[in-house]
Amino acid sequence: MDILLAFIFGGAAGAVFHFLMPGRVSRGAALATILGAVVGGLVWLAFTWAGVTTASPWIWIVSIAAPLVVVPLVLLALTRARATHDARERLRLKIS
Repeated sequence: MDILLAFIFGGAAGAVFHFLMPGRVSRGAALATILGAVVGGLVWLAFTWAGVTTASPWIWIVSIAAPLVVVPLVLLALTRARATHDARERLRLKIS
């Protein structure tokens, strides 16, 4: 059941990053939240499969830190890709 804490923290971190990072009008409100929850859960899952128990602080540290690192990087990349795509489409459609 401890994996739920990784999902909850990751989701909360993603939601915070959604509002803190620029370009939120060009992405869905749930994207960052879901991404954070998935990253936190996947890290917890990987550590569990590797045999790390909840007694080890590393499973907690990494499952909390991973969404804090991954989510802003992915949101930044997606925001830039969307802006580039939108600019190309405006040129293609001859919209000023």
